[in-house]
Amino acid sequence: MAIENNNVVALNYKLHTVEANGEKEFIEETTTENPLTFLYGAGMMLPKFEENIAGLNIGDKTSFTLEPNDAYGEKDDRAIAQLPADMFKETGLPPVGEVLPLQDNEGNQFRAVVVEVTPEAVVADLNHPMAGKTLNFDVEILAVRPATEEELAHGHAHGIDGQSGH
Repeated sequence: MAIENNNVVALNYKLHTVEANGEKEFIEETTTENPLTFLYGAGMMLPKFEENIAGLNIGDKTSFTLEPNDAYGEKDDRAIAQLPADMFKETGLPPVGEVLPLQDNEGNQFRAVVVEVTPEAVVADLNHPMAGKTLNFDVEILAVRPATEEELAHGHAHGIDGQSGH
């Protein structure tokens, strides 16, 4: 069965960033025991990622590269927040490099990386960690099946077999 909209896809991938000098830096990979499983066409994945696996079948392998504009965009130098140090009086000031779970006024959750700590403020980068990065994926398709009615109603896959709960 070829991958198309409203299919649940399970795949393994290995992700590298491609540095300016052309060298690849390993970021992460999935395993057959814990593959990436998602509802194709539901808007949960990068559109160009889905475009690159469209029509593939179980057992197919592919490699592709996404430029920043097709992935998480360019890094926005204005996406920096100065968080008052007194926000951290109960937990203590976080170290540079720590990922902070944040929430905006509408309840949207996101993460920021601490880039500087002063006695007055914690400076956090709100860009996606992969913003500005060229991404290289090596992908192997493990399973493709039609989504269940429940998965379509919920807008996401319920595991590789459709039986995983929430």
